[in-house]
Amino acid sequence: MAAKKILMLVGDFVEDYEAMVPFQALLAVGHDVHVVCPDKKAGDFVATAIHDFEGQQTYTEKPGHRFTITHDFAKTNPQDYDSLLIPGGRAPEYLRLNPQVIAAVQHFAKTNKPIAAVCHGAQILAAAKVLEGVRCSAYPACQPEVEAAGGHYAHIAVTEAVTDKNFVTAPAWPAHPAWLAQYLKLLGTEIHL
Repeated sequence: MAAKKILMLVGDFVEDYEAMVPFQALLAVGHDVHVVCPDKKAGDFVATAIHDFEGQQTYTEKPGHRFTITHDFAKTNPQDYDSLLIPGGRAPEYLRLNPQVIAAVQHFAKTNKPIAAVCHGAQILAAAKVLEGVRCSAYPACQPEVEAAGGHYAHIAVTEAVTDKNFVTAPAWPAHPAWLAQYLKLLGTEIHL
C-alpha cells in the first residue's frame, strides 16, 4: 500500500476525539496527514472540545486539548492530496462559511477522492452542495441540513458508519471503529496482523 496524503480540516472547538483519534490512527498505519485551519499556520493550535453523551437531550461540552496545526492552510492545494477528512464539533459551523474550504471540499467531491466526515462535519458537505443523492450520516441535529442539500440522511446507530460512493460518514466519535475501518478501506489501506 502506498501512503496517502490526507488533508484534515479543523478549527477552534473541533471535537477532541474526532480530530485526535483519526489523526493518530492514520499516522500509525503510515499515511501522511496534514492538519490545516483557515487563518492559522503550522505550529499554531486550535482549542478542542470534548463532547459527551450524559443523558441530556444533546451532548455536553467540556474543554479539550490543544491540537497542533501541521501545515499552513493558505499554502495547501487540494490537488496535492489523495483524501479529505472533516472532524465534527462546533468548528464546521464556521468553517463552512470560508469560500476556500468550500472550494476544497468541492474539489474532492468532483474528483471522487475519498471524503471522511463525522458528526457536524456534514455541515461543511451540505454547504459545499456535494451531498446530492448521497447517503450520509451525521449528528442527528444535522439531518435537516443533509436533506436540504439533497442528501439521504442515514439513520444509523451512534456506533455505526456508512459509505456511499467516495463518502464515509458517521454520527459521532463512538463510531470511530466502524468509520475508520470503512475509511481505510476506501483509501485502499491494507493492515496485516
